[in-house]
Formats: sequence, structure tokens, C-alpha cells
Amino acid sequence: MRTLTGVGVCAGRVIGELVSMPAPVAEPAAGLALRDEAPEDAVARLQEAAAEVKAELKRRAEAATEKDAADVLKSTALMAGDRALLKNAGKLITDRGLAPERALWEAASAYAEQMRALGGYMAERAADIEDVRARLVARLQGLPMPGIPERETPFVLTAEDLAPADTATLDPAKVLALVTSAGGPQSHTAILARNLGLPAIVAARGVEELADGTEVFVDGATGEVRTGPGAEERELVAAWERAAAARSDFDGRGVLADGTEVPLYANVGTAEDARTAAAAGAQGVGLLRTEFCFLGRGEEPSVEEQVEQYTAIFAAFEEKKVVVRTLDAGADKPLPFLTDTAEPNPALGVRGYRTDRSVPGVLARQLEAIARADEATAAEVWVMAPMISAAEEARDFAAMAATAGLRVPGVMVETPSAAVTADQILRHVEFVSLGTNDLTQYTMAADRMLGSLAELNNPWQPAVLRMVRLTVEGARRAEAEGAGRRNVGVCGEAAADPALAVVLVGLGVHTLSMSPRALSPVAAVLRSVDLTTARSLAELAVEQATAAEAAAAVRAELPVLAELGL
Repeated sequence: MRTLTGVGVCAGRVIGELVSMPAPVAEPAAGLALRDEAPEDAVARLQEAAAEVKAELKRRAEAATEKDAADVLKSTALMAGDRALLKNAGKLITDRGLAPERALWEAASAYAEQMRALGGYMAERAADIEDVRARLVARLQGLPMPGIPERETPFVLTAEDLAPADTATLDPAKVLALVTSAGGPQSHTAILARNLGLPAIVAARGVEELADGTEVFVDGATGEVRTGPGAEERELVAAWERAAAARSDFDGRGVLADGTEVPLYANVGTAEDARTAAAAGAQGVGLLRTEFCFLGRGEEPSVEEQVEQYTAIFAAFEEKKVVVRTLDAGADKPLPFLTDTAEPNPALGVRGYRTDRSVPGVLARQLEAIARADEATAAEVWVMAPMISAAEEARDFAAMAATAGLRVPGVMVETPSAAVTADQILRHVEFVSLGTNDLTQYTMAADRMLGSLAELNNPWQPAVLRMVRLTVEGARRAEAEGAGRRNVGVCGEAAADPALAVVLVGLGVHTLSMSPRALSPVAAVLRSVDLTTARSLAELAVEQATAAEAAAAVRAELPVLAELGL
């Protein structure tokens, strides 16, 4: 037996045969020239191929059952028809006499390198561009389109990483689990696997060396891949299946064994998401991502359009809390009317709340729309600003919210500066929500999209846990100074890890927000511990030297995880 270890991003245990993604489309020969084809005919053929690929991706988007998958496919389809890309490739055909597949390869590669050189979030777009490049070249050469292998029986899919369009079309009925040798815990692969509830491991170095047909055991919680599974591994899978009913039994109340309430909320992005979360028993919305109103548009949506969208979401949670995050544009979510895509380091640039400095008015109009939707429904609406770094920003945002008529302002804690000055920030706002994805990235100075930095980019890192503790201590100081009750929540992916959820509660976090699929297992594990135990486990985690040691130490003290197959 051989054991490989990566970063588990979605819990689940399965045994199945490995099937690898097909080899990538080969680069056309350097200098490959036109032969018996006029340049204008070659350009037309390129345009035709682009239109066909774009149409195919759009069809797949319309057929996708998961909204995130549909969004990824739509985005990739737009890129396939990118005018600048096709124009640059066309010039290489007419000016240098290159064959269309070589011209497209060179134009797309140059574009991808520009994105990669920007670093941070923008570097992730390079993979999207290279995916489109492969699809167009395959179409031009009459080759099969890249994609998920088709098999009659279910299998474990392995790859270096998956292009967003591939990840978006995973069929959980055929793909038992997903294991990649690259990718990070916040990559497209990881996020969509969580949404599908598909056992998944990223950054599992060495998995590419395993031959197709190899039988493996995959544990998406521990990040382990074992070849030649035996009786022990089969019993672990059976335990996971036996515990399915307990994991899915959520009564809509987050509570510890001693009766301590820990409200469990859902992260949503659309009205459809909100209705799904409500049906899953979510006690409210801990993170409403409002970018869905703005992305894919050339101009700012009107206040009326926004009011309609927000009202539909609030209506799904009448008389329950809905925490709205204002527009988090920039970095991986550039908007033509708001952000500068030429920034040398977008992850550290003008994003989130900072955009109000460069383009005043957009945020004020969004707050107006949120307030109007609040008035039209019975939801308890809270509003928070992303990418806050200083107390003065929190003060100014609170004033803007008050001007709009919103009663409960808050901010995201995503930067170390916000964590260490939480007491000062909470003199101006009533709550904070820890975005552990970005807080981990900035605390560890590790791009969250890089598989090579996956271990650093892990919310179990003791440094990150100490940032959480500092935030809670800041809230307590603000309360002691007379600020009144100050709520500390977590809305990052860390809240969806049942073991880590116990640690967060032990550190003093009041509420947790996660994907609807995570509500049941998190609730089940929380019900197994009292507050004293949670505090003890939190201290145990913080004292460890590494993320792996922190997770292992806590998991060893939570036998319920084994009982639930987690």
C-alpha cells in the first residue's frame, strides 16, 4: 500500500479506480505556417471555431444544475469569444502567415502570461485562458474537445488540476471523488467540489504517478489517498455510509451539548441560493455576496434592479438575519466601471471598500438599494463592508450605512490589521465577520490559489487561529468600554470544517456561516461538545506548531468525527 497526502477540501470516503484526465492538447509547432489557405479564409475559420466553442460552452452552462458551474461556463464562453484575443490571433495570421492554430496559441499564451505576471487573483485567470486556448486549437485541428473522461462505471478522477469549465461539468453520479496534484484549497476545483458535495483532495503530489485502473481509497477529510485498499479502508467507507443519516439530520438549530447557542447561517449569492439554504434549515444568511448583481456587466446596475434582486433574497428569510456584504469588486472580480485591471498586485490593490475612494457613488447607491429592500421585507438586515484595514474606514462605512437608513453596520475582518485593531473598529460598527479565506492568505503571505502553497494557505495554521482570537479579544475590550454587545462571526470556508468549527467556537466566535451542505455535519459535531471542551480544544490547536499538527491534535479529541465518518 502507498499513501499520498494532500489537502482535503470536501469530506467523504470512497473506494474506486483511478481515471486520469486526458493529456492536454499539444502545442502546434513553432512557426507553423499557412499552406493552401488564404489568410482571410484562415481568419474566418478561426472566428468560426471560436463561435462554435462559445456556443457549446453556453449550451453546457444552460444545462448545468449548479449555479456556480453555470457561472463558470458562461465566463469561459465569454473568453472564447474575446474580441481582443481573436483580433491578436488574426493579426498573426495576416502579418506573419501563421496557421490559425499556431496564431491562436501564441496570442492566448501571451495573454495568459500577462495575467500570470500580475500575480494574486489575476494569475488564476491564466488557467482559464489556457483552457480556452486548448479548446480552440482542438476545434481547429479536428481533435476531440478536452473534458472529463466518459466511463460506464463510476471512478475517481485524477488530474494535475481541472480547468473551470471541466470542473463545472463534473457528474457526481459518475465521478466518485476528485484528486489533483496541484490547485489550492480555494481554487475553482475545490469550491465547486464542495458545492457538489464531492469528496475532493487538492495538492496531492505524486498522484499523477499512479496508473489508470489503480484501486484507491480516498478520504476527503484527512486528505489521504491509499492504493490497494484493504479491510480497514472498506470499513471506513462503510462507516461513512452508515453515518449518512446522522450527518443529514439538522433540525435548524445550532447548539452545543450544554445548550450554548451557536447560530448556523448560510453563505449565498442569489435568490435561488437563498431558497436552497432556507430549505436546508439555515438559521439565516451569514454572507450574502452581492457581486452577482454586478459581474458580467459593462455598467453599474440601477438601484431599482438591485432592489428587486435583494428583495427576492430577503424574502426567503423573513424575520431571520441576513448579513449583506457590499460589493467586493477588484482582484478576481474586476469590473470595467469600477476597477483598474492594470494594477500590478490586485489582491493588495483597490478592492472591496477601497473602490469607494476611486469611484465614489457606487457604494452609496448600493446601500440605498439594500435599505429599500430591507423596508420591503421582514428580514433582519445587517450590512458589512469587505476589505477593511483601519478603524477610520469602519467609521466612515458606518456613517454611510446610517445615511442610507441601515441600522446594523459591520465589517469583514480579512486583514491582519483589522484583527489586531478589532477593538478600535468595533467602537464604530456593531459586528465583524471573519473572512477566513482572505485572512489566511494575508496572514501567511501566501496566494490562496497556488497549490504549492496549500499547506500555508490552511485556516488551521496557528497564526490564523491567533488572528481569530485577537479579533474576539478586541470585541470583548470594545464591550468592556461600553460599546454594547459586539458579534463576531465567521463566514469563510473554515466554518464548514466540523472540527475547525469547534475550535472557532472555543476561540469565542458567536456565529458560523457556510455552504448549506455543511450545516448538518457541523451541527452534529457541535452538539457533541460543551463550551468548556471547545475552549480546551481551541487552546490545544493554537499551541501547535503547524496546521497539520493542530488539525490532528483536535481531531484526536473528537471521537464523534469517526462516528459520523468525518
